[in-house]
Amino acid sequence: MSHSSSNRRGLMVILSSPSGAGKSTLAKRLMTWDPSLRFSVSGTTRKPRPGEVHGKDYYFYSREEFQTLIENDEMLEHAEVFGNFYGSPRGPVEDAINEGRDVLFDIDWQGGQQVRNSALGKHVLSIFILPPSIPELERRLISRAQDTGDVIEDRMKKSRDEISHWPEYEYVLVNDDLDETEARLKSIIKAERLRLSQQPHIVDIVRGLNKEFEERG
Repeated sequence: MSHSSSNRRGLMVILSSPSGAGKSTLAKRLMTWDPSLRFSVSGTTRKPRPGEVHGKDYYFYSREEFQTLIENDEMLEHAEVFGNFYGSPRGPVEDAINEGRDVLFDIDWQGGQQVRNSALGKHVLSIFILPPSIPELERRLISRAQDTGDVIEDRMKKSRDEISHWPEYEYVLVNDDLDETEARLKSIIKAERLRLSQQPHIVDIVRGLNKEFEERG
């Protein structure tokens, strides 16, 4: 029996970090390393922006549709942000897991808690990325040159709250060196893919071994 990736279940990889700790860069590197890795496409009740495609950028739902999905346990996590719902639809993630494909989640600690407590929680691999220092975190935010001073200050305040949730994660990595952190991330994912919950075919192999014992008499 070949032990190809199709025999295993996919992982739900939750990557969380304060803004500026390097999560987006690391996620891009992971997807270059393994092109089968995909971000979970979020669902939302906000209107599509020009050029956005349903099922690719977001799944676009009416409020009624979204509420029904929540009631039917079809959202792994959800939150209301500025009057619109956002969440992770269960169906596409479940399909990926059953096909042996890993799904990346770019969600905060609250979303992470919901996903861990969901029906698919046993497939979760949660990793928190810490900055090496607070001055370095601020330097990275400033060097991105994407935000005004006020926005950076807000992000720094939010970071303190986000960092306080580090003990809720299975793995915590300090991103002091991007290449090193990437190597450690890959090691974690490779090992977790071999977790027993991800390898349902092992049951059949053990049955076969027991049968061979019986045949020996």
